[in-house]
Amino acid sequence: MTDSLFATPGNPGIAEHADLVSLEVGDHAAVVAFCREQMIGLVVIGPEGPLVDGLADSLRAAAIPTFGPGKLAAQLEGSKGFTKDLCARHAIPTAAFGRHTDAASARATVAKFGYPVVIKADGLAAGKGVVIADTESEALAAIDAMFDGAHGAAGAEIVIEEFMTGEEVSLFALTDGITVVAFGSAQDHKRVGEGDTGPNTGGMGAYSPASVLTPELQARAMHEIIEPTVRAMRETGTPFTGVLYAGLMLTPDGPKLIEYNARFGDPETQVLMPRFDGDLAALLLAVANGTLATARVPVFRAEAALTVVMAARGYPGTPEKGGAVDGLAAAKNSGALVFQAGTRTVAGQLVADGGRVLNVTTLADTVAQAKDAAYTAVNSIDFPTGFFRSDIGWREVQRRSA
Repeated sequence: MTDSLFATPGNPGIAEHADLVSLEVGDHAAVVAFCREQMIGLVVIGPEGPLVDGLADSLRAAAIPTFGPGKLAAQLEGSKGFTKDLCARHAIPTAAFGRHTDAASARATVAKFGYPVVIKADGLAAGKGVVIADTESEALAAIDAMFDGAHGAAGAEIVIEEFMTGEEVSLFALTDGITVVAFGSAQDHKRVGEGDTGPNTGGMGAYSPASVLTPELQARAMHEIIEPTVRAMRETGTPFTGVLYAGLMLTPDGPKLIEYNARFGDPETQVLMPRFDGDLAALLLAVANGTLATARVPVFRAEAALTVVMAARGYPGTPEKGGAVDGLAAAKNSGALVFQAGTRTVAGQLVADGGRVLNVTTLADTVAQAKDAAYTAVNSIDFPTGFFRSDIGWREVQRRSA
């Protein structure tokens, strides 16, 4: 039973459920002191930045139960090159790749792979450090932009990958470093525009479950990708604890790893959690305490969930901040869950304060029904400086109607 909940930095949405705390998460001593003062029983680290910065290590050193990997294990998200090398060492299926710290060698790898080709900033780039280049000119421009600082330090090294064909899907797993348990699937929509066009974003919407990841394919992904990763991290003395979120490509040769996230990600979490049927705090505490083997196996509702991201104009570039957001009550009255992300309150008015501003989520018997309900709710929200994709879930709807 959770009797109190604190969040930092928070926003007006989570403020309806938690006490907001002003903490500088980079100040580990201050975070530890707050947890001790409030006798916190579990810390869940949401963003990737504090994980890569080692906040989980500092909390665990202070004997505070923490859900999330330590600094070294978080390299699975913090460095794409680290993960690719791990895959190569342990025969984990993934795309062929090259790691580069200079433009000349990167250009040579691009020429070897041909087009399309995938170019990634090695470090954390808020979901925007990936370019799928269809031509030589696009590839060379992306290489030059990354080495010229388009993504800051994240692009000091880049990874060039062969382009994999197939359908992309997300698979989640919980692990305490030894036990590994599947925790649902989803399909994200990364491109900013209708029909999966335009630049990559952090995600413009998602649905769950992803039926294209059949039970057989999920079992194969767990056996060939996720479990060997957890085992490899444990054997090297950097056990991974928390949630391992695998972006997979379902190729003709089977599932292959695209990349890992070391935490629950948006917008997939917004469709996973409404379907989860259990005590989330107890499950995450079991992960933190190393007792996942004796915890209740995660159970999900049969309904499908779908979420639509409402983003600020300009995203994924420079988003337009300050635009008024109204109509959330009407959306909620229609049965939707409205998760706030990039929001703040100014003189009593909810306004946009980031790129992805809202996630509007609905549950229904089918993805098609959830999609209809979600867009009914979206259309009741007044956000003149925002935009959204109108085709979230299109692959699954098309599959089911074929």
